[in-house]
Amino acid sequence: MESWNRRSFVKSAALGTAAMTLFGSCLGKNMQKEKSGESRFQISLAQWSLHRALQGKQLDHLDFSKKAIEVFGIKAVEYVNQFFKDKATDSNYLAEMNKRAADLGVKQLLIMIDGEGGLAEPDDTLRNTSVTNHYKWADAARTLGCHSIRVNAFGTPHDPVALHLAAVDGLGRLATYAQPLGINVIVENHGGYSSNGKWLADVIKEINMPNCGTLPDFGNFCIRREGGDQWTTPCVEEYDRYKGVSEMIPYAKAVSAKSYDFDAAGNETKIDYSKMIDIVKKSNYSGHIGIEYEGTRLSEDDGIRATKKLLEQLI
Repeated sequence: MESWNRRSFVKSAALGTAAMTLFGSCLGKNMQKEKSGESRFQISLAQWSLHRALQGKQLDHLDFSKKAIEVFGIKAVEYVNQFFKDKATDSNYLAEMNKRAADLGVKQLLIMIDGEGGLAEPDDTLRNTSVTNHYKWADAARTLGCHSIRVNAFGTPHDPVALHLAAVDGLGRLATYAQPLGINVIVENHGGYSSNGKWLADVIKEINMPNCGTLPDFGNFCIRREGGDQWTTPCVEEYDRYKGVSEMIPYAKAVSAKSYDFDAAGNETKIDYSKMIDIVKKSNYSGHIGIEYEGTRLSEDDGIRATKKLLEQLI
């Protein structure tokens, strides 16, 4: 494959300089906030937290912003494209989303993109298709006033070197398309080698563009599952979640607070939230931390409330 990095070396170097300037500016702002006692962090709600209600038609996608603010008191939302997958180019539908969010004073932060192909496919044809499939979502994100689209660095076969080369090319070309739109392209640890914190950090570092980064998720650190299934079979290779978040957080443009269940004291039972938030606090990240409740014992509403309460205590 022709290397994106070779084709864009000069441009990338210039953008890297701009990124360092921005980094210094953000660091200064973070220090000012800390001195004033103002939190660097706000809480947002990821739409996947209500996926059962949405899939069961108990909640309409257009009412997500309303539920976020009126039921949970959360003023910023993160969308999942599968809940409006045929509306990416529907200007009237996007305008209605904008109107409803604006009327409620809700910020639309990002769109999580699934089902459009892996941006780390070593096969050139598959990867090229994946890149172009994402263009419409970058356009939609701009229309909605979002700052990012979350994408997947998936690909086969399970070869970290081949996947790295493909990811640098695929993500780099998509970020090049999204940059004039003012949209970030961010990668979540979402299975496969994207759940290896060092592998993903190395990819982002090589791309070296200020609008290409990560979305560290407190969960999702299974690299390989039994039988090769991506989601449902037992995990046979798992990456250390705290190490992974530490490696990804320097490149983060969003953070996903995954949660599954809570004990009687309100602590998350599978993830040490205090340790995770401490990692985020020690970084230079400033912005929203998105609630993504994925448990089954508590209802979706109660799981969101429990996650919000814990985050408020910690941040």
